[in-house]
Amino acid sequence: MKSYIVVLATAVFVTGGASIAYAASTTVDVNAIDTNGIGKKIGILRLSDSKQGLRITPQLADLPPGDHGFHVHVNPDCGAGNGPNGQPAAGMAAGGHYDPANTGKHLGPHGEGHKGDMPVLTVDGRGRARKVVIVPHLTVADVKGRSIMIHGGGDNYSDQPAPLGGGGARIACGVVR
Repeated sequence: MKSYIVVLATAVFVTGGASIAYAASTTVDVNAIDTNGIGKKIGILRLSDSKQGLRITPQLADLPPGDHGFHVHVNPDCGAGNGPNGQPAAGMAAGGHYDPANTGKHLGPHGEGHKGDMPVLTVDGRGRARKVVIVPHLTVADVKGRSIMIHGGGDNYSDQPAPLGGGGARIACGVVR
């Protein structure tokens, strides 16, 4: 009986340790962005794989209070570029939402549209974002080599009445390395 307990305890320890040792994680620096390019660092995002999906733990400051569109974009670049009207716009070098299946649809984090759609980022009255975000359809490996974008407005997870959830201007960004 004693040897059975020792073997069981060892198995639990080894498998528990293995799942922790192999869980992917990374930290992303996030900067304010505007039409002039990349501005000051406003904090970090800690990304890790979990049983529920990609876990994002924000440690951000100096953002406008409220809910913000929060998306994975295709390119690992937070620089400015030309917006839809041809005028300079913040974060346009990041490209569009990560959409490997080319769905062309903005259906939110639980829908079958862009994989880059994530739950909104909530910012408190002091301009800080600390609330964990879980993205069920993504992993750390999916977002490596891409950018994570924070938009000025919320996200209704639809293309109506405004495209891409109506989040508006890109205000902060980080590249996942």
